[in-house]
Amino acid sequence: MVQLLEKRENGIEIYVMKNDEAEVHILNYGATILKFFTKDGQGQFDDIVLGYDRLEDYANLDACLGATIGRVANRIKLGKFTINGVDYNVPINNGPNSLHGGIKGFAYQFFDTKIIDEDTLEMSYVSKDGEEGYPGTLTCKVTYELKGNIFKTSYFAQSDKDTLCNLTNHSYFNLAGAKENVLNHTLQIHADTFACVDSDGCTTGEFRNVKNSPFDFNEPKTIGSQIALEDEQLTLGTGFDHPFIFSKQEKQVTIAHENGRKLIVTTSYPLAQIYTANFLSEREGKYGLVYHERDAVCVECQFLPDSIHLEENSPTLLRAGDVYEQFVTYEF
Repeated sequence: MVQLLEKRENGIEIYVMKNDEAEVHILNYGATILKFFTKDGQGQFDDIVLGYDRLEDYANLDACLGATIGRVANRIKLGKFTINGVDYNVPINNGPNSLHGGIKGFAYQFFDTKIIDEDTLEMSYVSKDGEEGYPGTLTCKVTYELKGNIFKTSYFAQSDKDTLCNLTNHSYFNLAGAKENVLNHTLQIHADTFACVDSDGCTTGEFRNVKNSPFDFNEPKTIGSQIALEDEQLTLGTGFDHPFIFSKQEKQVTIAHENGRKLIVTTSYPLAQIYTANFLSEREGKYGLVYHERDAVCVECQFLPDSIHLEENSPTLLRAGDVYEQFVTYEF
C-alpha cells in the first residue's frame, strides 16, 4: 500500500509505503526517507533510520539525514572540474571541497511525487542548467518500491548537456532503533580494496588492500572492534568514512544486530561510502532522542568520489542524451 499521509500548505507532503513486513515514510523534500520500520527477531517493529521530528530541521540542518544526494554525491576536490575544455566551479561547503551537490543540492529541493501503483512511489526533480554551478538541465527520478521484505531505490537521470551525476541516498541506519550506538552492530562488506582519503575527507586516488587492516569486513565483525584500531586512514576519517570497492555483484553489504534484525544491501553501483556518523554533532532527533557520533552507519552506494579527477572515462560524466540508471535494494 502506498498513500499520501499528510499534505501541508507550505508544499510538504509525506507518503507512507506499508505492508506486513515494513513501513516506510517518505518526504517530498529531498525525496527523504523519514522513517523505516522493520521487525526484529521477536517480530517487534522499530524505526531503523535517524531523522528529525521537526520537518523544518531537514531544511535548516546539515547531515542530510535520509535524503537523496545529487547532482554529485560526496566530494569534488576544490569544487572544480573541466568538461569538454570548459572549467566549472561549484560551491565550496566542506573544507576546501564541494560536498553532496553544493549549498542547495537535491537534499534541499522539493520533488514532484506520483503514486505509480500499490507498491511504487516515483519522485522527480528538474535541476536547471547552472544550478549550483553544474552544466545542463538534468531531469532526475527516484523510484521507491516496497515489495515483501525488500525496499528498492532506483535512480534515473538525463541531461541536455554533458554534466556530472552521482546519485545516492544518505540514510543513517541503526538497527537498535537508536537506543544505543552502532559499535555493537555487525558489519560485513564484500570488498578487497578501499579508497584512501586525505585530511579533508577527499579521495586521493590511492587504493589499499583491506587484508590485515581494520577495513577488512569480508568476515562479519562488529564496528566497535575495528573502529578503535590504530590506523592512519581511520585517524584521517575520524572513523570510517571511506569508499569500499565491491568484490561481488549482489548482497555486497550486511548489517546485523543481536536483536535479530538484519539489513542486506545489493546495488548496481561499484562501491559504497561506509560512514560511521563521525561528525554527527549533538542534535535532537526523532522521539526526543539526542544523536551523537557513532549513532548510525551509512551505506552510501555510488560511484567513486571525485571520480572526474581520478578515473579515465569517469562513470559520473553523463553525456547529453545518455541515460543514467542505477539501483539499490535493502532486504531486511
